[in-house]
Amino acid sequence: QRAEAVIQADVRIDVLEHEVDEMAVRLIALRQPMAADLRVIIAALKIAPILERIGDYAKNIAKRSVAISRMAPVRPLFSVPRMGRMAREMIKDVLDAYAAGDTVAARAVWERDHELDEMYDSLFRELLTYMIEDPRNISPCTHLLFVAKNIERIGDLATNIAEIIHFQVEGRMIEDDRPKVDEASTTVVPAPVGAAR
Repeated sequence: QRAEAVIQADVRIDVLEHEVDEMAVRLIALRQPMAADLRVIIAALKIAPILERIGDYAKNIAKRSVAISRMAPVRPLFSVPRMGRMAREMIKDVLDAYAAGDTVAARAVWERDHELDEMYDSLFRELLTYMIEDPRNISPCTHLLFVAKNIERIGDLATNIAEIIHFQVEGRMIEDDRPKVDEASTTVVPAPVGAAR
């Protein structure tokens, strides 16, 4: 039921993105904002599609969760729900930072991204081991890998929002490079038959 609710909610997110676009265009046309006011509108235009993309990832996770529930269980994995909780906290914190115009809180989210990347890399190796040990694990583990990767990408998008908040408030982007430790991103894992898209 929760998975189905997430899938259905994605439609509403798409509608809201279009509403943000329309409101922003109307404001620019009617008010011709300058400086700080213009940055607020630009930030909203940049953040709306990011949130829509997060909704897409959440929908994909929900679909794969349904598929996983119909397969033989893999040994207990605590990293996936832990990753999910961290990504959820990052999204909440960065949206709170956006509402408050808080660059300190936004940067704190930005700096947490490497933690999620490290968790993904560790889980990737663990699932790969399970697949090597028993070919029957390949299909559920591959779904779990895609779930974990989508969660990791949601974390990346949270940091993108943090960068936009910094731009909105300070008028410039965060300068130093964000550390990335996703060593598994270049490894190709075959998708199972009937994998959710």
